[in-house]
Amino acid sequence: MWNAERATQHLIVLIAVAMSLYHVAIALTGAPQALFFRGAHLLFALALVFLSYPSFRKKENSPDGVVLRDDAGGVIGGDKAHARASWLDWLCIVASMVTIAYIWVNHERLITRFVFVEDPTDIELVLGVVFVVLVLDATRRVIGWALPITAIIFLAYAFFVAKASPEQIIEIMYITTEGIFGTTLGVSASYVIMFVLFGAFMERTGVGRLFMDFALSLTGHTAGGPGKVSVVSSSLFGTVSGSAVANVLVDGPITIPLMKRSGFHPPFAAAVEAVASTGGQIMPPVMGAAAFVMAEFLAVSYFQVTIWAIIPAFLYYIAIFFAVHFEAKRSGLLGLPRSDIPRLRDVMRERGHLFIPLLTILLGLVAGYSAPLCALAGTLSCIPVALLRKGTRQGISWHTAWGALEDGAKNSIAVALACACAGIVIGVITLTGAAINFTAVVVNLSKDLLPLALVLTMLAGIVLGMGMPTTPAYIVMVSLLVPAIIKLGAIPPAAHMFAFYFAILSAITPPVALAVYAAASIAKTDLWESGWAAVKVGAAGFIVPFMFVFETSLLMIGDWFTILTSLISATIGVICLAAGLNGYLIREARIWERALLIVAAVLLIKPGYVSDAIGLGLLACVLANQKFLKRAKPATP
Repeated sequence: MWNAERATQHLIVLIAVAMSLYHVAIALTGAPQALFFRGAHLLFALALVFLSYPSFRKKENSPDGVVLRDDAGGVIGGDKAHARASWLDWLCIVASMVTIAYIWVNHERLITRFVFVEDPTDIELVLGVVFVVLVLDATRRVIGWALPITAIIFLAYAFFVAKASPEQIIEIMYITTEGIFGTTLGVSASYVIMFVLFGAFMERTGVGRLFMDFALSLTGHTAGGPGKVSVVSSSLFGTVSGSAVANVLVDGPITIPLMKRSGFHPPFAAAVEAVASTGGQIMPPVMGAAAFVMAEFLAVSYFQVTIWAIIPAFLYYIAIFFAVHFEAKRSGLLGLPRSDIPRLRDVMRERGHLFIPLLTILLGLVAGYSAPLCALAGTLSCIPVALLRKGTRQGISWHTAWGALEDGAKNSIAVALACACAGIVIGVITLTGAAINFTAVVVNLSKDLLPLALVLTMLAGIVLGMGMPTTPAYIVMVSLLVPAIIKLGAIPPAAHMFAFYFAILSAITPPVALAVYAAASIAKTDLWESGWAAVKVGAAGFIVPFMFVFETSLLMIGDWFTILTSLISATIGVICLAAGLNGYLIREARIWERALLIVAAVLLIKPGYVSDAIGLGLLACVLANQKFLKRAKPATP
């Protein structure tokens, strides 16, 4: 008997698999001309959105009434509708095919015409309006209202304030590579989908268990072991998923109950998982989607971006690790029994070979191969590597590959639509020159002071990140705020990394902190208490970006001696920060000791021999007082 809903689900799977296979073929043979390639990528995404997110569907549900979305904006864990597509959805699919097919059919004329000199035809104006509406609606369905409303505001600015004509607006959005078919969509088509596909294959071949067992064997027996397991496993899984919320929902159900049983307060347990998961987007070698956009904007290799990210990511996770350690010591918490922890030797012997695909990507990037080709090599190696040993080949079949191809495409559609809709914003900025005006406003507000401009950019990043995914939030910041930072003296890599970090950190910053929402729902604890605990645990993430703007050695720019000394002092600094915020160093710290530790942390994180010497002196004072001087009141063991 014909079942329309089931038929639609089968069609979604076929389109998703076809989309993945198309991009695999392109990675092998090379990309065609931009309008063809980006158009095909967007057409696949639009078809999947209109079928997977039909016009009339049930309300999304999630734990505690919170709709959880990943860092691309897609709903995770929600009760998305299984209602079949309506006539309106099929009409949208047909309209998508017609508008993009027109670009392909008239490709030669469109790429040779003079923009803003030759007027677009009437049919191009009509199709352009339809196309913009389709992109806005599809983005709304998969991400929510924040980004489409932002794009509409920019369109209104172009029309009513900048006095651009409708013809100019539609022209740049639809029949050029300066709007929707711009660089950001190109990044999604060339880079993001291949790494998302790699992550899907890694997940399907059992890498999640490897990461968890690996982390348990390293840190499970130490003080606060379950919390440290969360830090290590989340950093590893984050390199594959690139999504804070997805990372929380994979690791959290295991690590958060472990932390609670070992004695950690539920809000702290939720905070540790949320902050550790969020760091996955800044953790090389596979970072969040915005990292690929950054490489394109700065015209550098993706490998260069990962080099800049190494020290900040290391400092971020060292700070979380020691925050867990000091909290555990202050509360007298122990690790897991040795009998409950797998041995590292056994983990590496049985499942260690599953690291090979990740190493394949890393070695390929070091050797100078393109990021998409490296991602493809890693993807193609996943199943053969899993088949190497009996313990990991169980359950591996053609269904594994088919399911991974389906997951890869589905997980990439939110990024594709976010990049397409962000192209509308960039198109308006290009058309109207809004970036120049905004730069002047920021420079005036900051009184020509770079630190004040950085604070304004930080606040903007956190606010933008509350309502939209990391990638479009970063793109808007780069378009409007980063030029002002550069004008005031920051070098481009530092300015872009600064914007990138704060677009990400909104995931752990109240009042809208999606990673915290996900972790708190698992921990069954208060959202606000968990949110503020996350800010404390992830405090280094809010300080280090300011420091690498003023001293680029933290981005591995400069001579090796300076880089090494900056790394050592900053590492000691973030440990001091964790100690000061958690009130424990070698014993429980008094208020004045905590204050000195926090001041020492800032001085040590800031590269410079004078500041380092003062910071080390303050640390020495606290250590001497805690170790040698008698205290009026014994410290909590």
